[in-house]
Amino acid sequence: MTMIKILIATLLAALSFQAYGDDKEWCVADVQTPDDVLMTNMNWACKNGADCTNIQLNHNCYYPNTIKAHASYVFNSYYQRFKHKGASCYFGAAAITSDLDPSHNRCIYEYLP
Repeated sequence: MTMIKILIATLLAALSFQAYGDDKEWCVADVQTPDDVLMTNMNWACKNGADCTNIQLNHNCYYPNTIKAHASYVFNSYYQRFKHKGASCYFGAAAITSDLDPSHNRCIYEYLP
């Protein structure tokens, strides 16, 4: 009986560790943020290391062609690239983190552990 308890405890600990290690987080535009604020922060991120090529015409993340959609992609690109160097998902209160993958169709939002 003691061996079964030890086995169950070990199994539960392993499952807890695995679930904890799978936390993923993306950075997306806050839908309440005005477009001009998103645009200012998106331009800053593009000039400071975010990948902004995928939101250009004829690229995978051009559609939907909205400032909020493009800002989400750019904010996430910057956040994923620089989060391990202290970057946050703030962008002047224009962005929030989400545990839901915002990828859609051929537009893949990068996630770096």
